[in-house]
Amino acid sequence: MEGSNNEQDPLPFRPADSPWFWGLLFSLMALIGLGLIGPKFDVRQRQIEGRFLGRRQAAIERWRRQAGLPEVDLADEAVDRSVAAPDRIVPLWTLATAATTAAIGCGIMLRQEWRNASR
Repeated sequence: MEGSNNEQDPLPFRPADSPWFWGLLFSLMALIGLGLIGPKFDVRQRQIEGRFLGRRQAAIERWRRQAGLPEVDLADEAVDRSVAAPDRIVPLWTLATAATTAAIGCGIMLRQEWRNASR
């Protein structure tokens, strides 16, 4: 009979059905997003870290006063953040590395799944 097909035809590979495709897509979108927000992140993170460091120094000074140690004028020890510009406490490259690693892993697994489906 022509209408019945005893052999199962392999379904064509559809990347959208693979979780690796979606992992790859979201990882690449994360990298694009990180590239777009990078400059704004740096400005905002500098502000947050500056406040954190200021609060830490104030807490250290309060502790010194409570311990009876001589007071230190925080204004004398202040350094212009734009001159010092240390590395970020929370750098953006860590997220970029994680997204890149995920994208590479998902790409490899998607390619392997595609090759296995075409056999």
